[in-house]
Amino acid sequence: MENNNNTFKVINDEGQEILCDILFTFDSEETKKSYIVYTDNSKDADGNIQVYASIYDPKQDNPKLDPIETDQEWKIIETILNTLQEEIKKKTNKPNNENSENSEQ
Repeated sequence: MENNNNTFKVINDEGQEILCDILFTFDSEETKKSYIVYTDNSKDADGNIQVYASIYDPKQDNPKLDPIETDQEWKIIETILNTLQEEIKKKTNKPNNENSENSEQ
């Protein structure tokens, strides 16, 4: 994994270099591991952007991505993704002028 701020490059199984965007990273107190959640901006059959997650060591200069090992780890990641998705929905569904009635008085 070659890291450049919010993006990094990986080499896929076919030897192609793929540019990925880092969505977020986090450390889990529960598992004592660091995780990276990212996308290569490809879409699945339904048109949704594909999101991936891996274990990594942020202290390494060129961290290696390791696979998620347990259902517990996937559950932690899914919970965070769902929470973030709900927060984004709340922000995008807010009216632009929440206090417009009060400002007209």
